Amino acid sequence: MTVQETDTAEKLAIEAAQKDPARFAELYENNFDRVYAYIARRVRDRSEAEDLTSEVFHHALASLPRFEWRGVPFAAWLFRIAAHAIIDRAKKAVKQQELNSDSNITVEQINLEDVERRALLFRMVDQLPADQRRVIVMRFADERSIRDIANELGRSEGAVKQLQFRALQNLRERGNPRLASEPQTGKTNG
Repeated sequence: MTVQETDTAEKLAIEAAQKDPARFAELYENNFDRVYAYIARRVRDRSEAEDLTSEVFHHALASLPRFEWRGVPFAAWLFRIAAHAIIDRAKKAVKQQELNSDSNITVEQINLEDVERRALLFRMVDQLPADQRRVIVMRFADERSIRDIANELGRSEGAVKQLQFRALQNLRERGNPRLASEPQTGKTNG
């Protein structure tokens, strides 16, 4: 068969399956090995590859009425479904792992005062002038170095240190008004 004849045969098989889902078996048979191999190369676990392959064909059958022939092999559409299925499975695995690790935390370990203190700190940081807020977020939330921040902001390291110092001083004053009257040393970590 020529490429054109193969395309025509595949297009006719798709149209037949769209009209009668029982005819999907031909598409399944023609593409199963390719889809399974595609998934198996990416997943490594045989039972998971089998499950994902099954999901791909189930999704393809359910979505077949919306499929539009564009001259691209049907397998390309199946590979796209497979890629999304692999990504979704990985995301679910990560979430499940996070849930399992979170379930080890007991209610007694949660310190409400600490939660409230952090919430207050986030609100205070949000109230800082834009340059100071950006430096604080980059320095402490993103854990970036003074040099990296200076390069990104197009400022000198000294200017970034000064912004950090002023921001920390503002946070101290807002967090504890008594500190506003106490002398500051002006030392910061670079």
